[in-house]
Amino acid sequence: MAAEVIKKHPWHMVEPSPWPVVGTVAAFTMAVGGIVYMHTGIPWGFLAGVALLLITFFGWWRDVVREGESGAYHTPPVRHGLRLGMVLFIASEVMFFFAFFWAYFHSSMPILSLSAAEQWPPEGIMPLETWHIPFLNTLILLSSGATVTWAHHALRAGDRPKAVLGIALTVLLGFTFLGFQAYEYWSATFKFTDGIYPSTFYLATGFHGFHVFVGACFLTVCLFRARAGHFTPDHHVGFEAAAWYWHFVDVVWLFLFSWVYWWGSYGYQW
Repeated sequence: MAAEVIKKHPWHMVEPSPWPVVGTVAAFTMAVGGIVYMHTGIPWGFLAGVALLLITFFGWWRDVVREGESGAYHTPPVRHGLRLGMVLFIASEVMFFFAFFWAYFHSSMPILSLSAAEQWPPEGIMPLETWHIPFLNTLILLSSGATVTWAHHALRAGDRPKAVLGIALTVLLGFTFLGFQAYEYWSATFKFTDGIYPSTFYLATGFHGFHVFVGACFLTVCLFRARAGHFTPDHHVGFEAAAWYWHFVDVVWLFLFSWVYWWGSYGYQW
């Protein structure tokens, strides 16, 4: 109470939290457990680390939601800082995917490689058909971008039922995308260890799929928050962050579809 009385600034001074320490222990447990599993086949240490990490996610996110709903912490300057932080995080993710695209182009374009393969994809690799599942997944993600935008507009207009519906549709489309991608991997004729094309393909599309999963989980939390009435037309930073992240995932997929699926297999006869 005394801290609130003498507070003379609009900033949120974060209180001590156990979750960074718990998350560190979880990550260490997962690492050690994963090593033990690879050497002995015993998975319990790794699974214990995963369980502890999930507990960390739940507890930390719960505390952040409570901070946002308290009415005292998320002042306008704080909300501006949160938005700026999300923008910088997305910028770092752009650099992350830039590395994968560079590896792909370095291996596929003779002008970038000193020892370019005679053909791309390399001989013996049958790429996935561009206009089947990859194109369907493109339509699914573009549709999810439209539904999350619709939800955002509904939220700003104070129409909570439409906002909830838009978020729910986005989450459904996101997990549908992941289902088709899993089937795509299952039906692929090449393995991760079959050369540079599978390595760059699985790294780029696999990490994108992981980001889709994270974004879908992010929006699932927003769905429950929207149903609970946490978001208002002028106070919904959490949903804005999720929507921006989702649009980033959409844009990355357009580059993946255009260059890895379409251009990367141009002229190939299935």
